[in-house]
Amino acid sequence: MRTIKLSSKKKMRNTLFITFLIIVCLIGRIGYIQLIQGGELSSMAYQQQTLDRNINPKRGAIYDATRKNVLAVSSTVETVTVNPGNIAKENKEKVAEVLSDIFELDYEKTLKKVTKRSSIETIAKKVEKEKTDKLRIWMKQNNITTGINMDEDTKRYYPYSTIASQIIGFCGSDNQGLDGIEAKYDTELKGTQGAIQRHTDAKGREIGEEGEKYVSAIDGNDLVLTIDLSIQSIVEKYLEEACIDNICTDGGNVVVMNPQNGDILAMATYPNYNLNQPYEAYTDELKQDWENMEQAEKTKNLQAVWRNKAIADTYEPGSVFKVITASASIEEGLVTDIDQQGQFCCTGGIEVAGVRIKCWRHYRPHGSESLRLGLMNSCNPVFIGLGQKLGVKTYYSYLNKFRLLERTGIDIPGEANSIFLAEEKAGPVELATISFGQRFEITPIQLVTAVSAIANGGNSIQPRVVKQVIDSQTGEIQDVPVKTNGVVISKETSEKVLSMMESVVAEGTRKKRKSSRLSNWRKDRNIRGWC
Repeated sequence: MRTIKLSSKKKMRNTLFITFLIIVCLIGRIGYIQLIQGGELSSMAYQQQTLDRNINPKRGAIYDATRKNVLAVSSTVETVTVNPGNIAKENKEKVAEVLSDIFELDYEKTLKKVTKRSSIETIAKKVEKEKTDKLRIWMKQNNITTGINMDEDTKRYYPYSTIASQIIGFCGSDNQGLDGIEAKYDTELKGTQGAIQRHTDAKGREIGEEGEKYVSAIDGNDLVLTIDLSIQSIVEKYLEEACIDNICTDGGNVVVMNPQNGDILAMATYPNYNLNQPYEAYTDELKQDWENMEQAEKTKNLQAVWRNKAIADTYEPGSVFKVITASASIEEGLVTDIDQQGQFCCTGGIEVAGVRIKCWRHYRPHGSESLRLGLMNSCNPVFIGLGQKLGVKTYYSYLNKFRLLERTGIDIPGEANSIFLAEEKAGPVELATISFGQRFEITPIQLVTAVSAIANGGNSIQPRVVKQVIDSQTGEIQDVPVKTNGVVISKETSEKVLSMMESVVAEGTRKKRKSSRLSNWRKDRNIRGWC
């Protein structure tokens, strides 16, 4: 009898101990859930119990320099979504049928979305209001008031299609900037997303109207470019003609810059593409083969036309670069009188470190020349001689001053840098070829920026494409500051070089080049002093 009592007491103690352990474990688990996992579980519960539908803001407009011409604008469209749990079972098939009919969608795929066990499914994005109005009429006729949503959305539109396409760039399906100004200034343009929030039960069904919350979207800011639509149109017109007439298989580009403030008035690349259809074939030849083309080849062709050659491609500038050598030589005092006849003599070529480098007119040498005549004649020996006198160290110091060894910092994505031999590796022959513009590569925007410094009294200005940002809420205009890079050469030197450059066009080797096409430009618009 004593043994039985002891055994019962032992069992009771064990039971109480186990019960105590269970209670401790439960308290520990509750504490862990409440204190450690509380934030995460609250967030998950909120997501499960609320139905959020995003409201996309209107992307900011892009204007040309005059603010009279809109280059990019967002038009109002609508996005259609469904809440499958709010659509009655007997209505699901006919809802899927009308949605696929109005928005030209596959019926089976649409039915799958309508019957799916989820809180929300997207049916169609960025559709015209004309189509959504048809859906509203059908819903009213069939007494369907819940489960189908039509929310305001925006769609990017480019009124001038191909104009300045490589500068402006384009947007993706979610209104994010993918290229050009659209990508560079995406933060300014995109705005802040809004939302419609509504409480739901576990199955995603709406719980009354009292829990609905509307958060307004904030539209993006507008941009004012430095691009003048009139100048841009004229430049693109004649660039296309020049490329076609001269069978330029690699295309071409033109940059027009205001030397005083760095404003890019026009930047044209040929061929261009339709900003409203950036993924479509852009030439007649491509259109013929587009359907049969592999995706990799399509992508290669599209990336080529999206590329802004003026900032992304490098090339040998050739004789144009002689103005840089002339500027450095005058600034260093190697030439004081640019009209001193006999200071230079062209014998058809010059020997450098055992290598004879010919003048382009070696068969009939230029003979006695001044620096002005040397530039007018585009005489290689004159500038090779100047390069030798300057020396590698001094010459490279001027390349630095003219910002030719670094990117300009223009506000367009994808800018490339120049390709020069390292200063310590540049020998006599390399210096000789650089002095007349060969055996190195720079971008067109680097050359334009350097020459603009000469035109601007020796002051270098960083090029820019956006000059103003307009706040969408207040209308306040914020000017983008002009950035200066310092003094490259003196004003006196710049005036001498400009005088020689004018002589080259008026009387020298470039006299014939300006002829008919320039006169045609001036028929379209009275343009003077372009750089």
